[in-house]
Amino acid sequence: MKKIYHNMMLMTIIAIASLAFTSCEDARIARTLEGTWKGNMYISSRYDGRVYNSTYSEVTFLKDPGAYSSGSGYWVDYYSDAPWDYIANHIDWTVDYGTIKIRFVEEDTWIRISDYHLDDDRFYGVLDDNGRRVDFELYHTSSPNWSGYRWGYDAWYGYYAPARRSAASDSTATEKPVRFVRSSDAETATE
Repeated sequence: MKKIYHNMMLMTIIAIASLAFTSCEDARIARTLEGTWKGNMYISSRYDGRVYNSTYSEVTFLKDPGAYSSGSGYWVDYYSDAPWDYIANHIDWTVDYGTIKIRFVEEDTWIRISDYHLDDDRFYGVLDDNGRRVDFELYHTSSPNWSGYRWGYDAWYGYYAPARRSAASDSTATEKPVRFVRSSDAETATE
C-alpha cells in the first residue's frame, strides 16, 4: 500500500511540474511576443467578386499585465491594389500550451499560430485559418501610433481609406471584405 501511495504521489508531482513548466514557457513566449512585428502573413480579402492580396501585415501584441500569457493588440493588413489602403482590427490573443491563438475582434474570427520560431528579432512559423495553413515571417519593429486608425467597418467608406473611394460607389452598400489566408500558390487578384 505504501508503494502505491508513493507512486501516486510521484505521478502527481510530475503532472504538476509539467503544468508549471508549460505555464512558465507560455509566459516566456508571451513576453517575447510582446511588441510590433511586420512582414508577410499571406492575407487576402475577397470583396465584390475579386480577391485582393495584402502586401504586408503589421501586428502589435500588447501583453495584459494581469495575465501571464495573453493580451490584446492590433493587426493591420496593407494593400496596394485594393479599393482600400488597409484593414485594421483589434485582436485578443493568448498562448496556450505553446500555440498562439488570435481573435480578430471586429470580425469575430480566430486564427492559430503553431510550429513557430520566436526570438527578439524574428518570428516565423505556420498560420492556420480554419484548415488553410501557410508559412509566415515577421520581423520585430518599433511600435507606431495606433490611435491614427479608425477601427472596423463603415458603410460609407468601407474599410478606412476614403482617398481612393470611387465616385460611382454606392454609399448604402454594406458588403465587407472577407479576410482569409491565401495558399502558398497565391490566388490571383482577379479570381
